[in-house]
Amino acid sequence: MYPQPHPYAPAPAPEPPRRWWQHPALVITALVVLPPAGIALAWTGRWQRPRKIVATVLSGVWFLIPLMSDPPEKTGAEAGPQAAAAASASPAPSTSPMPTPTSTPTPTPSAAPQMPEIVGRPFGEAERMVEALIDGELTARSAYADVVLPAGYGQWTVCFQDIGAGAGLAPQQTAPVAHLVAPGTGCPAAPGTQLHPRPAVPTSAPTTAPATARTTAPASDGDGTGGGGGSVSYRNCDAVRAAGAAPIRRGDPGYGRHLDRDGDGIGCER
Repeated sequence: MYPQPHPYAPAPAPEPPRRWWQHPALVITALVVLPPAGIALAWTGRWQRPRKIVATVLSGVWFLIPLMSDPPEKTGAEAGPQAAAAASASPAPSTSPMPTPTSTPTPTPSAAPQMPEIVGRPFGEAERMVEALIDGELTARSAYADVVLPAGYGQWTVCFQDIGAGAGLAPQQTAPVAHLVAPGTGCPAAPGTQLHPRPAVPTSAPTTAPATARTTAPASDGDGTGGGGGSVSYRNCDAVRAAGAAPIRRGDPGYGRHLDRDGDGIGCER
């Protein structure tokens, strides 16, 4: 025979009412959408312990998969600014050039010295400046044609230099020249000018002499042999033209009938 239940055994305690956040559908949705919140809801719910452990493991794996996977590569316009910024930020690796074997180096010629500016300086100073650059000497000449350089002209002023300032000098060949004036004397407009030019000699020959000779010369006798100019005579018109007397008229020195073919008193017309 089976034992009879105690007639006064206490009745089981009633289960507390289920809250809205303990609803199974809400817990499952939270486990999928927001795993940390879903795990918390699962452990506060009425699920049995094994089910809570399984739900926690699956939700945790679901939550960690996106974090452990590589982010997708951006393409198009989204990747443009970031790629450009990354390229500008990261320096490009520089490749060191390989040394190329070279033969015996040939010495490069040094630059030719340049002519200094010596105009306005005393000749002694200009001479030291120039002769320090070339093997020759700086030649001195007077800037005026009628002025002779004295024995000592170191303080004479340089007015002109035949080689301009900045021009290249060949140390073995260059022989520059400086044109000088005495201290206190102004420079001429050009080398070779006369400091004291000679006065021009006026010509005494009157300009009216040819006209007077023409008017006072005796007239030709008209016989074709005599001339109106006394001792002046021309063989032909070529001689008249060579002397610059064509056309020659009756009464002019050297006029003759042999020069006047048509007898109109004017010879060597053409």
